[in-house]
Amino acid sequence: MADKNFLTEIIDADLAEGKISEIHTRFPPEPNGYLHIGSAKAIYINWSIANQYGGKFNLRLDDTNPAREGEEYVNSIIEDLHWLGADPNGGIFYGSDYFDKCYEYAEKLILEGKAYVDDLTRDEMREYRGADAGKPSRPSPWRDRTPEENLDLFRRMRAGEFQEGEKTLRAKIDLASGNFNMRDPVLYRIRYIEHHRQGTKWCIFPMYDFAHPIQDALEGITHSLCSLEYEAHRPLYDCVIQNTDVPSKPRQIEFARLGINYTVMSKRKLRKLVEEHYVSGWDDPRMPPLCGLRRRGYTPKSIRNFCERIGVSKVD
Repeated sequence: MADKNFLTEIIDADLAEGKISEIHTRFPPEPNGYLHIGSAKAIYINWSIANQYGGKFNLRLDDTNPAREGEEYVNSIIEDLHWLGADPNGGIFYGSDYFDKCYEYAEKLILEGKAYVDDLTRDEMREYRGADAGKPSRPSPWRDRTPEENLDLFRRMRAGEFQEGEKTLRAKIDLASGNFNMRDPVLYRIRYIEHHRQGTKWCIFPMYDFAHPIQDALEGITHSLCSLEYEAHRPLYDCVIQNTDVPSKPRQIEFARLGINYTVMSKRKLRKLVEEHYVSGWDDPRMPPLCGLRRRGYTPKSIRNFCERIGVSKVD
């Protein structure tokens, strides 16, 4: 990526101001499906920018939601990055590697009065938070539990004393915020499901918005480059960084995701096509996953060239 763009301008400014000395980016896919052509753009941006500055690029498998994740998808993601020529020189990591640290930071937030255990159901919580983002939400009846009460309940959640959905851990932030993500978001939920790497060690799992900034910070990521749908989540990303004693302060920056006319880009919908046998598999040549494009005859260079020619912007 020889051309300058708004991402490299921000990075250049950070380097000039001495905020950072080495660029470190990451690609954090959830292993619940095969990577497609849209994923290639995110990979290319993070990999090529790290390359351009002589920095590091990590692959982190975001396996914090084990319901539909598995080794098949993990292996396919690693294979696709290698095929693209975007091997992660910073290393391959797993979100589940950080479960202990996330739990530790959650306990600290509880002790500082910044998180609480809530008994509202999912539907009740949505109603209390204000489904219409233009309206302020109401406090949960359990918002003012003491840190001691919350810590005890959270530890009992981890010990498996409650049913799924019976309790959640929520951040105590700003119920009147115009940003729905800041209205006391859920940090942990209970799930009795076997994890593909952790087995049954955990029955509580951190939500992506809580785990992701912590993972970035622990890996020393300097610029968390992600697609535009995470823009509204950035205040929560920054809030987690500011309120935990993580060892570094990564910066999230968003770019427009890739959309192609007449092409299905939803992993959920692609998975439905595969599981209901409308296609021969993820690598069906009519499908947009990278393995399908590979089978159809596209080369890694053609995919990289496509991503480079599209460019980087804030506009779809």
